[in-house]
Amino acid sequence: GVHVRQAPSTNNIAMRPLGCSRSLFVRTAAAIGRSREPSKCLSPTLVDFLVGRERCSPKSASRRLFSSKDSSSSSSTSDMPPSILEDYEIIKDIPLEDVRSFGFIAHIDHGKSSLSSRILELTGNLGRPAQQLALAAAVTDDGTVIPSENDESNNEQTPTISTGKEKVNKEQIDALDTLDVEKQRGITVKASAASMLYPHPSAKGKTGYLLLNMYDTPGHVDFGREVTRSLCFIQGAVLLLDATQGIQAQTWSVYDKVMALKPKEPKLLIALTKVDLEAARPIHCAVTVSEWLQDWEGDPDSILNTSARSRIGIKALLDSVCDQVPPPESMDNGNVKGDILRAQVVDSWYDDRGVNCLVRVVSGQLTESDRVSIVHPGQEEGTRSGDSYSVQEVGIVTPKPLRTKVLYPGQMGYTRFGLRDPRQAMPGTVVLWTKQVGMDMPIPQLPSDAVSKSVLYASVHPEEADGFEDLFNAVERLALNDTGLEVQRTSAQGDGGEGGGPFLGPGLRVGFQGLLHVEVFRQRLSDEFGIEAIVTPPKVKYRVTLSPGKGSNLKDEITKTIEDLSEWPDSGTKSTIEEPIVLVRVVARVEDAGGVMDLISRKRGTELETKPLDEEQWVFTAKMPWAEVVIDFHDQLKNVTAGFGSMDTFEAGYAKGNLSKVDIMLNGDAVDPLAFVCHKDVAQREARVVCKKLQEVLPRQQFVTVIQAKAGSKVIASERIQAYRKDVLTKSGKTVGGGDMTRKKKLLEKQKKGKKRMQHTGKVQLSQAAFNSVITRSS
Repeated sequence: GVHVRQAPSTNNIAMRPLGCSRSLFVRTAAAIGRSREPSKCLSPTLVDFLVGRERCSPKSASRRLFSSKDSSSSSSTSDMPPSILEDYEIIKDIPLEDVRSFGFIAHIDHGKSSLSSRILELTGNLGRPAQQLALAAAVTDDGTVIPSENDESNNEQTPTISTGKEKVNKEQIDALDTLDVEKQRGITVKASAASMLYPHPSAKGKTGYLLLNMYDTPGHVDFGREVTRSLCFIQGAVLLLDATQGIQAQTWSVYDKVMALKPKEPKLLIALTKVDLEAARPIHCAVTVSEWLQDWEGDPDSILNTSARSRIGIKALLDSVCDQVPPPESMDNGNVKGDILRAQVVDSWYDDRGVNCLVRVVSGQLTESDRVSIVHPGQEEGTRSGDSYSVQEVGIVTPKPLRTKVLYPGQMGYTRFGLRDPRQAMPGTVVLWTKQVGMDMPIPQLPSDAVSKSVLYASVHPEEADGFEDLFNAVERLALNDTGLEVQRTSAQGDGGEGGGPFLGPGLRVGFQGLLHVEVFRQRLSDEFGIEAIVTPPKVKYRVTLSPGKGSNLKDEITKTIEDLSEWPDSGTKSTIEEPIVLVRVVARVEDAGGVMDLISRKRGTELETKPLDEEQWVFTAKMPWAEVVIDFHDQLKNVTAGFGSMDTFEAGYAKGNLSKVDIMLNGDAVDPLAFVCHKDVAQREARVVCKKLQEVLPRQQFVTVIQAKAGSKVIASERIQAYRKDVLTKSGKTVGGGDMTRKKKLLEKQKKGKKRMQHTGKVQLSQAAFNSVITRSS
């Protein structure tokens, strides 16, 4: 053993052994200062650092970290372990049983992207300098910087631990968040993937390395379909929990998504993040997980402790993935002999070279210059044949594209083959050799849960009347990368409806997953295509049952589902309206219980139930109309819980509602995109709010603008925007007519008639702010 008489001061750089970085020295000093037996808290490499037995650099630390009897001679003699950026030729010798595909799932802001970036850093995908820092941190990672939640000394000031994060944070901590909207909002809206090499004793091939395919998924409820789809392509899922927060609403949601894939669900691992924070409670979180996550058969002691900030537990997490996640299963060839290419499309995006596909090779090899066709699983045999394409480029993603010219079974990478129609390469489609089309063989298919179903709809229009074609092309390409969108053309004919009528002109009917999805959609249109679009207030689907009655030609009841409010039955029609209901689950602090229950009540929630999650948090469940949740429930929940509340929703069928459609009229003309549906008891109040907000945002004209809200045949709210007054009695600074009163009266009368004519023929220019007035009407 090594006897250390006194913990070294973190400020005394002279005591730091040669070759020991300051960040490692600071970490060691902090560990010794908190330990009664300092020698037991040190790894052998750090003992060498302190007693000066050996000069050690990050490169020598990496040799210690990855040295193994089973390692190949090339890996043991090199200064650094191979990186897929520089040694991608190795992957051709990695068999299918040495492939591990896994992904991170978690509640929003629980550290998925940050932890993914640290793994890329450790495996060399972010460059050698970043890898050296990660390897050095892995050598010294013995868990001593994790605060104990039962230790009274936790309140004392401990030295700040620096691991070199400051040098790479801005560029690399969110390496998988590549979209501008992700960087600006600080959230993940699109699942991303990357492949990497990792040496591990479980490798069965001659290289001694595993090929890891990693997915980073979104955490917000609006992008849950991205999570479900990603789970279909992986064999392991790592559920992350913030050690300072524990279980949140989306934690349950993503866990349920994994369990819903039984019996082919991915292997589930659980890890805690941010364990280095003083507020972290890793033991408490582990116990809570074992109590609340049903069907989880794991041991709380198996839950890993990690921190992206301090690089804690990164290597231990990767080792657990390598040990516990199974390799991809090989697929049977059916009645076909010989090699068969089956590459499943995981994702697609569009650039100036056409459609790019991210594919997962199930069997065979995808090589440049191959002739391939795209088939759609589940369709009839006669429609499975398609056009033939020549593969132009093939490579892996790291997450940046790296051309390799060939992809082998189990590998994930990108391909281009000159495809111009985005609708031909949707996720789940399969790439085959053209000569195989029509053969009797199994084709991989996605489960039905992975197919996106829109939960609300809106009409999208260009700001300029002649910009519709540009808008359509942009939205179609965006829908290729955002599978949660449903796009359909509309027209401006008739009284308006989803087409926008005389106020907006032709547009697109687009289905979304939630309000945040709508905001991200508008921002991506602006960032990626330079198009400013007008998005009308989203509508949900209602179920309408029309019954026979006086003045009706119906003989039997007719039930139909509508999302276009122009199809809403007239007030004189005998009908029954049913609205979609969702089960809302809210996790909030105990002190916010009153505000949460009041909010649920105001949003027409029923069957409210409360349960204590722990001594600090409660779980609230209630059934609520989906239309009430869509408008602003999430924003108001954040307000009443000071930002600590979280929520999740589940479909719960339809229920009868006492609903009223409110039409908004401008100068007597109904503007269908501004119409909304609400409960009859609050129709007048919300109508007044909308009219008042429209009065504030609509531009003044040279004629009076009358804003009216109408429920049935009754006007329930009204506002007026006064006209501009143009001085027709003065021209070029001089009085017209030289002061003649007859001339003045004639000009004023002419102006009066002109304004009256404009009142009937003039059009009010609608902006996005006008539609936001309807979206935020209950605020």
